[in-house]
Amino acid sequence: MSAALAIENLEVRYGLIPAVSGLNLEVESGSLTALLGTNGAGKSTTLNAVAGLLRPASGAITFSGVQIAGKPAHQIARRGLALVPEGRLVVAPLTVQENLELSSFARGRQRTAAIDEVWDLFPRLAERRAQKAGLMSGGEQQMLAIGRALMTAPTMLLLDEPSMGLAPALVDIVFSAIAKIHDSGVTILLVEQNAAIALPLCDFAYLIHRGDVVASGTASKLADEPGLIARHLGLDPAAVDASLREQP
Repeated sequence: MSAALAIENLEVRYGLIPAVSGLNLEVESGSLTALLGTNGAGKSTTLNAVAGLLRPASGAITFSGVQIAGKPAHQIARRGLALVPEGRLVVAPLTVQENLELSSFARGRQRTAAIDEVWDLFPRLAERRAQKAGLMSGGEQQMLAIGRALMTAPTMLLLDEPSMGLAPALVDIVFSAIAKIHDSGVTILLVEQNAAIALPLCDFAYLIHRGDVVASGTASKLADEPGLIARHLGLDPAAVDASLREQP
């Protein structure tokens, strides 16, 4: 299996402040890879650099064999990479359907079929297609943000903290949809603080701290080290162990 995404010696700064320092990771084609860490670990910064929203100070980012570091976001998106940002960023005054149609231009004549795929994945959105996005719950907005990204027909999806601020029942719906998207063949890089949710779904995981990888491995390998996860996520090891054991 080849790498869909390769990051080498990535450095990203906010002014003089380093946010990511010498980061190296790979996402295999067709995999679901998790990027775990606390707030400020550099997870979102990494995704934004990959998506073209931040310009790296140095390093290489290769997507589908093409160097994309520093390229404009719209050019990267056209290559088949879509970002679902932290905070969803739906267009509040527009309806659910209008938000989806905004992202559908790349699909051309397949627009109707693309929207139907989103309705199938998230029936709740189909029920609320005429509702303004700003009046929806956080979970519904997260569904819409994922659906909007899927309208671009991505080969790879970047998901930034999809569980943040959601009630447990809605987290289950969103992560069930993420599993279905992965099963359809889309490569996924998932940023999450909640290791108990992310690890059972992913094929491989990286744990980062202050912009650098401190541990990596298969989901089962990291799940066997709750103390390591807890230490770098600022959690109680016993609570992490119990939470991971509860997962199917």
